[in-house]
Amino acid sequence: MEAQVAHQLAAQDFSMLGMFLRATLVVKLVMLGLVTASVVCWAVVFEKFATVRRMRRAIDWFEKIFWSGRTLPEIQALAQQRGADGTAALFLAAMQEWQRSQGQQGGAASLLQRLEKIMDVELQRQSLKMERRLLILATVGAIAPFVGLFGTVWGIMNSFQAIAISKNTNLAVVAPGLAEALFATALGLLAAIPAVIFYNKFSHDISRLATRMENFIEEFTAVLSRQLQG
Repeated sequence: MEAQVAHQLAAQDFSMLGMFLRATLVVKLVMLGLVTASVVCWAVVFEKFATVRRMRRAIDWFEKIFWSGRTLPEIQALAQQRGADGTAALFLAAMQEWQRSQGQQGGAASLLQRLEKIMDVELQRQSLKMERRLLILATVGAIAPFVGLFGTVWGIMNSFQAIAISKNTNLAVVAPGLAEALFATALGLLAAIPAVIFYNKFSHDISRLATRMENFIEEFTAVLSRQLQG
């Protein structure tokens, strides 16, 4: 009897492709959805790596230029040549407003408030640029295990139906359905775990970059205050 069961199990195809082809339509849709979500997540991960690295380099470059002893117009010209990213975007927005305010009525305090407000708005734009598509990772990390669990439950239901129809509790009858069910769970975890890991990583990296830009606003406001007083 045991030899017969072993022979029947050996005859089954338990490869990933075999379990996918043998699965019901609902479980197939679950598997395809999870594989697609995993591919999309990895595309977002590579894009976020490039975005964060580019933003970090832009901030490092501008901070080096800003504290190099150059005048504000010289820094503005260099920032315009390289492009407005990170702290350079904050600086250019403040300088444009400062130049537009030349000759207008109003005290230095009101001008500083406007400049700080403009830099805060630009900071929000830069943060949104870095956070773009980050919600995809959070969504997949949250729902992929439950989608995989749904496929698992559906596969187990089919296994019990096969037992009821065949009136046989033989392992050869139950094993294929259970394998398909657990495969759906594995795909859900395969999509969710990297999504959660990289979502936390990028959230931390973006938060640190945003903090650096916030610190620049405070430092640049102090520089402008000294310039206006002079």
